[in-house]
Amino acid sequence: NLEKPSVPEFSLQQVNIDVAIESPALTNALASVTNLPRLEALTQAQPASAASSNHASMFSGRTGALKQSLLKSGGGTKETEDAVAWGLAWLKRQQRPDGSWSMVGPYTAGSRSENQTAATAMAMLAFMGAGNTHLSGEYKQELNKAAKWLAKQQDSSGFMAPRAQGNERMYAQAQATIALCELYGMTRDYWIRPYAQKACDFACQAQSPEGGWRYVPRFDSDTSVTGWFVMALKSGQAAGLDISTGVFPKIEQYLDSVSSDYNAGFAYKVGQRASPSMTAEGMLCRQYLGWHRNMPGMAQGLGSLVANHPLDTNRPDVYYWYYATQSLHHYGGPLWEEWNERLRVDVPANQDKLGAERGSWSPQRDAWGTHAGRLYTTCLSLFCLEVYYRHLPLYEPEGEATAAK
Repeated sequence: NLEKPSVPEFSLQQVNIDVAIESPALTNALASVTNLPRLEALTQAQPASAASSNHASMFSGRTGALKQSLLKSGGGTKETEDAVAWGLAWLKRQQRPDGSWSMVGPYTAGSRSENQTAATAMAMLAFMGAGNTHLSGEYKQELNKAAKWLAKQQDSSGFMAPRAQGNERMYAQAQATIALCELYGMTRDYWIRPYAQKACDFACQAQSPEGGWRYVPRFDSDTSVTGWFVMALKSGQAAGLDISTGVFPKIEQYLDSVSSDYNAGFAYKVGQRASPSMTAEGMLCRQYLGWHRNMPGMAQGLGSLVANHPLDTNRPDVYYWYYATQSLHHYGGPLWEEWNERLRVDVPANQDKLGAERGSWSPQRDAWGTHAGRLYTTCLSLFCLEVYYRHLPLYEPEGEATAAK
């Protein structure tokens, strides 16, 4: 068993949130988040919510015979698996001695800003998506160090990204929550549970009145940040953590507010036009929140993505690919097959094969890569190529949802 890391105290009231407005509502939002339960109240085992069994096996396809079966049935290839192996080897070379990763370097074409929490969480998720944990697998030592580093970042409220820039903090928080929940869900290692539980508690407490999440806890919402928190809470459910069921109807209300064309499109914020990336992300949220495969809007929305916004390496947008790949893989059928024909060929082909950065994906020309950097494009590319087994499909072949609310 691992020794439980010590946790530094940190209050969100000390964070200089970079927003362009000042209001009593914002002050009250931040103050209320600091009143989350302290670590001592969470060190005992927590009862799983009644809904936690809905996705109980979502991580079970990452190893063994089931992984190979899913890889074959989903359309993965030796080339996709070779690319994953190369990418994980590159990530291993970038890990810092303290167990963390950096968004800036030591590799070339790093991010414009540092966010160690996000970098570490994304790297962990790439390793875990291929079946590694801190207890087993080729990269268990790297994950062991990373898990301890990430746990040490957590303050008494459950927050883990105090040094990130204002508009990046909640992205990093959600990604770190997913990482802890997945690691606990895959191993049931006792010391991880209180950290994962506290991160989920933070997420529930930080939900905005609109029903989603954005840059400041309990303040406003956008679909981009909300999608990461939906995955965090659903990962927590899958791991058997205690998630307030009241958060999910509020998320549905938020998604209703940004949807259009009878749920065939989703916008970044209320009142804006639908976009491909937000539609893909909104669809994935709906799928995890219990939509059946034949729900109105799903076929139309996903069909529009494949027909009008196919995976195009001449105009790379790995963020969009990440969400479209997941939602189409869950949906299955001809739409997934058409998308995957490009995914399994073009994404491995775009991987750097020579030099110090072999195994990574260049951020140049990517829609967000110039800002987010090489580790970002590499991790999201790996998530795409691990899609065949990273999460079990939500729908049976005949199209009936395997998960409910």
